[in-house]
Amino acid sequence: MHSDLIGKIEKARRYAQEPERIVIGALQATFHGGNSDHSISLKDNHWSCDCSFFRMWHTCAHIIAFQKIFDLMLAPEAREATSPISNTDEMAGALS
Repeated sequence: MHSDLIGKIEKARRYAQEPERIVIGALQATFHGGNSDHSISLKDNHWSCDCSFFRMWHTCAHIIAFQKIFDLMLAPEAREATSPISNTDEMAGALS
C-alpha cells in the first residue's frame, strides 16, 4: 500500500475517534418508525419531521433520537428540543 494512503487511513482513524470535529449543518433522512417511515430534515438548525406529533409539538421521538445520536455533531441550537417543553428528557418522558 502506498505510504501516502497509509497516512490518510491513520488520520481518518484518529478523526473517527473525535466526532466533535464534524458539525452537521443540514441533513435529510428517513427514520423507520414503529408504524411507518418518516422524513426528517435539519436546515439552518431547525428540525422538521412529517409525523403528526411534530406538527403540534415541533419535536417528536424521531427528532429526539437524532439529537441523541448526533449530539456532538450538531450546532448547539440543533441539539435543543424545539417544542414549548425545553427539557429534552422531559419531552422524552412525555413521548414514552
